[in-house]
Amino acid sequence: MTSISLSNAAAASTTSLTPLASTPSYADIQSIVADDFEIMDQQVFGSLNSKVQLVMNVSQHVINAGGKRMRPLITLLCARMFNDQPSQQAMHLAAITEMLHTATLVHDDVIDESGQRRGKPTANATWDNATAVLVGDYLIARAFNLLVGFQSLPLLQVFSDGTCDIAEGEVLQLQHQHNPEATEADYLNIIDGKTSRLFMMATQGAAILQNKTEHLQALADFGQHFGNAFQIVDDVLDYSGDSELMGKNLGDDLAEGKPTLPTIKALELLKDSDKTGYEQLRIAVQTGKTPNTEQLIELVRHSGSLEYCKQRALEETKLAQQALSSLPDNRYRQGLYQLTELASARLV
Repeated sequence: MTSISLSNAAAASTTSLTPLASTPSYADIQSIVADDFEIMDQQVFGSLNSKVQLVMNVSQHVINAGGKRMRPLITLLCARMFNDQPSQQAMHLAAITEMLHTATLVHDDVIDESGQRRGKPTANATWDNATAVLVGDYLIARAFNLLVGFQSLPLLQVFSDGTCDIAEGEVLQLQHQHNPEATEADYLNIIDGKTSRLFMMATQGAAILQNKTEHLQALADFGQHFGNAFQIVDDVLDYSGDSELMGKNLGDDLAEGKPTLPTIKALELLKDSDKTGYEQLRIAVQTGKTPNTEQLIELVRHSGSLEYCKQRALEETKLAQQALSSLPDNRYRQGLYQLTELASARLV
């Protein structure tokens, strides 16, 4: 995993997380590939063809509850960046990427015992855990069934390797759940699998389709660092965001004992500066008992952890932007660049 030290990044750049006045909205970036995006979105639903009605009902429920479709958007931007022509294959691959992403969310909701996602009932809450898990399995299986249709072994290799890494990242997160000794290296290994890997698949898949394999490493670097930044920002917002906008309560990750960077760094800082606070947070992580959630959130906020995490998110954003420099310079590459700015701007 590529990384740079905090001190080196700070010395190399003083760029603020505040978005530039010219930074467009997500909808503006999406509009760059509006026609492709609309067709892709229809294909996400059109690719479901189970003979079992319950599978169809649950699949449509979770896809309808979907978010911004950022991963397929990245696939479409990459495909157009290499060849500015409509590509049915790229749209189809983008839809498959979203199907895989949806499957991981369904499984996540079961593991986390979530009742809502983005303000809507989860599949496990609407039906039950067994149904949700099996439909998540179907979505993964269906995605690979569709991938075979490309008759591309390199494409299948990228997606099969990546899906294994995603599963390993989720298991690694479970392994470190309620572990107050988890380190930043452990955290980076987790998010490399559970978050960043799918961004890498979304970019590299487009390059393979367009026969631009010489750019695979740059795209892997972009996907990894963008995914890292995206996840770090998400984890910071668990302590400082708007619960209504996020669709979950502040401190949920802490209550679940998830090894996120804000908690890991807060424990490290408090161990030397506030023994009592350290012990309170350590016990909360270890037991998942957070009757004083607001107090624990304040402990993390005042430890200096969030400032550190914001700087780490900026480092990863800069590395993602640097990875774009060797790719074709056009409006689609600019769209990818703007996505990195938009992701980091959530911290403002």
